[in-house]
Amino acid sequence: MSSAKPFKILGIQQIAIGGPDKTRLKSLWVDMFGLSVKSTFVSERENVDEDICALGSGPTAVEVDLMQPLDPEKKPAVHATPLNHVGLWVDDLPKAVEWMTAHGVRFAPGGIRQGAAGYDICFIHPKGNEEFPVGGDGVLIELVQAPPEVVAALG
Repeated sequence: MSSAKPFKILGIQQIAIGGPDKTRLKSLWVDMFGLSVKSTFVSERENVDEDICALGSGPTAVEVDLMQPLDPEKKPAVHATPLNHVGLWVDDLPKAVEWMTAHGVRFAPGGIRQGAAGYDICFIHPKGNEEFPVGGDGVLIELVQAPPEVVAALG
């Protein structure tokens, strides 16, 4: 594999934690740890009701998403894996996706789209397959297009 990548992973953008009831998650992350709730996001398509919290401040703050399913019987089951996914800042998302796809990385369905926090995102599938053998080895990984201030702070 060529080491000349047309993109750079800059740092952790978020961690997403799922549970059957986000009230319980908030008692630890907000009440005990002191994170602030920046916004909420509800999506029928994603089967999620989430509170978007901040750990730290400024462009290097890490987002902590506390998620519960709208319907525990439907997919995606955001509560089934407590550490739902890890999000990584990337300086050029389209180039990263193109390069990684050409190098055998399997992406989850949905392609590049706007995420809950307003940034363009896509997901690396937790499992590789025959056509695209490289996956997250059990971990769902979200790639997040970094805005200019994050690129400047972390790049």
